[in-house]
Amino acid sequence: MTAIRVVLVDDHAIVRTGLRAVLGAARDIEVVGEAGGGHAAVELLAGLPADVVVMDISMADGDGISATRAITAAGGNGARVLVLTMHGEEAYLEAVLEAGASGYLVKSTADRELVEAVRAVARGDVYVRPAAAGVLAQGARKREERASDLARFERLTDRERAVMQLIAQGYTAPEIGEQLAISPKTVDTYKQRVNDKLGLTHRAVYVKLALKFGLLVEG
Repeated sequence: MTAIRVVLVDDHAIVRTGLRAVLGAARDIEVVGEAGGGHAAVELLAGLPADVVVMDISMADGDGISATRAITAAGGNGARVLVLTMHGEEAYLEAVLEAGASGYLVKSTADRELVEAVRAVARGDVYVRPAAAGVLAQGARKREERASDLARFERLTDRERAVMQLIAQGYTAPEIGEQLAISPKTVDTYKQRVNDKLGLTHRAVYVKLALKFGLLVEG
């Protein structure tokens, strides 16, 4: 049986030594290369056939997410990326999967799960811990909420958006009317239209959505 060829990418030599020892216990896995950073990994993979790249995220010489994106986009030798990091899934899971990674493993579990994770990624599976399902579900809900908010926001006219922005900034109806050269009563009419289209009820929600869609700068 052909061994799974693995490249280790971490900016700490002692970590790479430990990972090599863990993987060395598996007869079907062979570590064929190492790199101390993302840029070095991309260069190494350009000329070194590998099946799995075990990639750290936070490194001085090129971050792991950018390196993952470059390696998977190139697709030259078919290497798949397993991200191995000290950060929990809630921090980077979605970002690394979007970059093209095939797995996410926390370093604290590497001694127990690394071999299994490398094998899973090598055969084409996506490897994440069961606990990661909640993180992915939460991310999906946030994307759906943003898409819904954006769809409603795009229904606003330019004048309605201007009124919404000024309300979020704390201006009163007379002050808004003076700035936009309309009557306070007309301001109230626009405000009611914004409320109806977006389902807004108080200024705090105006501020939240105005920040989300770039009408305000948080500071």
